[in-house]
Amino acid sequence: MGQGKLDITIIIIAGNESEMIIDCLKSAAFSKQIILVAANSTDNTVKNALSINPSIKIINTQDEYGRNYAKWHNIGLKAATTDWIFYLDADERITTELKEELYTITKNSDKSYYAIPRNNYYLGKRVRYGGSYPDYVKRLFLRSRLNEWTGILHEEPEVSGEMAYAKYPLLHYTHRNLYSMVQKSLIWTDMEAQALYKNNHPPVVWWRFIRMMLTKFMQRLLFQQMWRDGTVGWISAVYESFDTFIIYARLWELQQTHE
Repeated sequence: MGQGKLDITIIIIAGNESEMIIDCLKSAAFSKQIILVAANSTDNTVKNALSINPSIKIINTQDEYGRNYAKWHNIGLKAATTDWIFYLDADERITTELKEELYTITKNSDKSYYAIPRNNYYLGKRVRYGGSYPDYVKRLFLRSRLNEWTGILHEEPEVSGEMAYAKYPLLHYTHRNLYSMVQKSLIWTDMEAQALYKNNHPPVVWWRFIRMMLTKFMQRLLFQQMWRDGTVGWISAVYESFDTFIIYARLWELQQTHE
């Protein structure tokens, strides 16, 4: 195991994540610098973070809840002081194996950035199908090569240089319960619908709901074999179909409003 603090900045973006932030920070304790971008946080996220790590750098920002990820990524980037930076969500955990790999990469690698695999957990259960693994996410960057983050719906980094893939995964405790799933849907389906509307999507007619919902259901459950994840897999496939319905219902609503 690497000795001492690793010369890396871990940037955590969190809204109201008072329950998740504690274990998240514990998994990041090996880093030299930790920055918490508290985006529209109104609960005890900041208080709990300081109780775990009094030296953590807190940056508060107020705008639209859950809608400005590129902006928040860039805020963290500007505050980072180390050569390497790593983005970590509050519902993610850095494993011991990944930590060891980060020590090796940051000391020896000639790559500009890395995509990290994730082990996803839905409703408390590890899932492996339906596109849930390896679920690579771009998280580790040589700071001098990362220019900025862009995009509203799916933020992307603008990086110069080559990307590589890490071997060991993050643990991702997403969709922790049905309540959190619905809360995320309220934000993301609106953003998806807005994006489709801005791209001049054809008028939504009744059969499109059925077509898109069935397509999503078949893709996840059968083609990507989500049924193999058991009950949680079935719940996820049905829920994603419902999510698709909400996106197109909201798109229809936008089209009616702006006729």
